[in-house]
Amino acid sequence: MMEKFEVNILGCGSALPTTRHFASSQVLNIREKLFMIDCGEGTQLQLRRSKLKFSRLNHIFISHLHGDHCFGLIGLLSTFDLLGRTAAMHIYAHPDFEPILNMQLDYFCKKMDYEVEFHPINPSKIEIIYKDRSVSVTTIPLRHRIPTCGFLFSEKKTPDHIKRDMIDYYGIPTCDINRIKNGEDYVLADGTVIPNNWLTAPSSSPRKYAYCSDTLYHREIIEQVKGVDLLYHEATFADSDRPKAEMTFHTTALQAATIAKDAGVKQLVIGHFSARYEEEDLLLKEAQSVFPNTVLAIENLKLIL
Repeated sequence: MMEKFEVNILGCGSALPTTRHFASSQVLNIREKLFMIDCGEGTQLQLRRSKLKFSRLNHIFISHLHGDHCFGLIGLLSTFDLLGRTAAMHIYAHPDFEPILNMQLDYFCKKMDYEVEFHPINPSKIEIIYKDRSVSVTTIPLRHRIPTCGFLFSEKKTPDHIKRDMIDYYGIPTCDINRIKNGEDYVLADGTVIPNNWLTAPSSSPRKYAYCSDTLYHREIIEQVKGVDLLYHEATFADSDRPKAEMTFHTTALQAATIAKDAGVKQLVIGHFSARYEEEDLLLKEAQSVFPNTVLAIENLKLIL
């Protein structure tokens, strides 16, 4: 059975608020650890609606310092304090955000019972900014009006599965099973070597999720997101509004789909929709004309990898 790897869409609108969409935010559930990407206004309300466990969220990644991606953070941190949080919260963002966040915390959240630890990131570099036994997070440099990056979440390979019938057949003791899971052969008392592939079955391939926030059409990301299981890419405009997209350093749905196709990803989800469109079917059809396996981001959508 595969470990959990889910993407929960909390908000998929762009800068101008509408009654149809919340500002950008997502939560990944990777093996029951929660990771938030961006935290626009209304995020804490959407987090409640998602039924995800607040206590399992310990890391928040901010793609860039436009308000629709970070204005909800101070409210969320304050609410965590009201809920009695004691575990540290880790924030990953451009260095310019640290004094702003500290000023807000000092004014609105004095004497909190938990620590907020800030981790500065360089949006212009590809680098691993977080890793644990389950996953690593790497920045994806993007092109926007201010320093911006996306994030690549790469699951680490799990040990191979033990063939219980073969373990029993050769009478292999429990103390040797972990070594076999990690690739070792087994040597019987008479010196006979039992090959590892007789005793194990390959585990599932590690999964990858790429989040590409606000950006001009930027083909340089293709190599980094090649073959990912799921790509989220902003698609603020229809291609008929490409001049507006270029002027504001955003991407059209057609361009996002072209990135997905050329990168050979398995599935594309588009979001960050401009308020000018009363419904997004136009954007979906445009993207699907290039990359059929495209879906629209929508609040409370859960995508399982």
